[in-house]
Amino acid sequence: MKTFILDTNVLLHNSSALFMFGNNRVIIPLPVIEELDKFKSFSDEKGRHAREVARQIDKLRGQGKLYEGVSLENGGILQVISADGLDIPISLSQDKPDNQMLAIALAEQKKTVGSYVCFVTKDLNARIKADALGIPSEDFETDKVNIDELYRGWRIVKLPQSILAAFKENRGIDSGDLKSYTDTDSLPFYDNQYVEFIKEGTDSAYGGKKLLGRYSKELDRVLPLSSLTEPWGIGPLNEQQRYALDLLLDETIHLVTLVGKAGTGKTLLAIAAGLQATIDERTYRRILVSRPIMPMGNDIGFLPGSKDEKLGHWMQPIFDNLEFIFNRHLDAEIDAEEQLLYLLESKKIELEALTYIRGRSIPQQYLIIDEAQNLTPHEVKTIISRAGEGTKVVLTGDPYQIDNPYLDASSNGLTTVVERFKGQRISGHVTLEKSERSKLSSLAVNLL
Repeated sequence: MKTFILDTNVLLHNSSALFMFGNNRVIIPLPVIEELDKFKSFSDEKGRHAREVARQIDKLRGQGKLYEGVSLENGGILQVISADGLDIPISLSQDKPDNQMLAIALAEQKKTVGSYVCFVTKDLNARIKADALGIPSEDFETDKVNIDELYRGWRIVKLPQSILAAFKENRGIDSGDLKSYTDTDSLPFYDNQYVEFIKEGTDSAYGGKKLLGRYSKELDRVLPLSSLTEPWGIGPLNEQQRYALDLLLDETIHLVTLVGKAGTGKTLLAIAAGLQATIDERTYRRILVSRPIMPMGNDIGFLPGSKDEKLGHWMQPIFDNLEFIFNRHLDAEIDAEEQLLYLLESKKIELEALTYIRGRSIPQQYLIIDEAQNLTPHEVKTIISRAGEGTKVVLTGDPYQIDNPYLDASSNGLTTVVERFKGQRISGHVTLEKSERSKLSSLAVNLL
């Protein structure tokens, strides 16, 4: 039987972590209970996890003495152990909770010689300290994806001239006809996956024109992309932006994820498509835009003014994109700032803190969550599950720019959604690789 000692951040990340270690021994150090107690009054996700963990442990307390160990339904054992009387290495602070947890791990190693004892924490420095003390340590990785193999949502396929001609003439091609031209490892095609066809043996397109298609699982066929209108004057500058707009303007797609570095146009395209679908076509009642206030759920009361004035500080990147679109789209005689203010006051465009989304039902709205890489998988699940009938959810972000100390490129909510939803009929994803903001921006992204 293995022994896993859990850090506080693991339980604040997922309150069900207690039951995710199979028929092994799970130890909750008493300092963890102390730290959870500090979070129980918080109204954010951490507070909810802290309260749920306390309820679960209290329920188990009725089955026996926690310090001796109580049985779990999965065959494992849960123990709550104090660090009193244990030796903490003199090189570490004696009163720091993390170091007390490490002292418990060291003591367990001595008691259970030959048995695997592991300290599980999402704190990088705590894992480094554990390694220095000879204690095996791991991140809590149940939600992780392989970021190096993250689904891109599009692919390039080289075909002979004759097949390219047939694709164009027949308005599509069956996926079976592409198998001999596609690597076995990259099969099958996923529903709503995009394909760029180029001429075999070259990097050029058929007749000098790029042939782009989208795979339909229902038809088992790659269909040419339909003609595209430029929403509010924002047109695609590359193939990936073309794919993104195709998804954003498709009413049958209810979840869109856009991943890309700074300047690739993720947020701009999402807002422009939202304006088209909401203001012009009236498919949705309003555009609801939000982004995490780091850390998510923190009270924004320390900023002056009303809620909207406080949000203005966090939402300035959204305002920048809105102003760019309005100035580009509206006639010179129309005051763009005045029109934007009117749409905001009439609630056609609404900015909201993610703090207030939990518990809401959001029907027939165009919901954009910017900087979604700073959300945990559980937080993203909470947001998407708020979507009512007729709502479209758009998640944008860059997995390599994360401010949340307990998330990384592989464990955040955005990349989790990309992998879990790939191939679903009502969802689509595009990874945008080309920066189009400016030459300087593109150089900064690549060189810095």
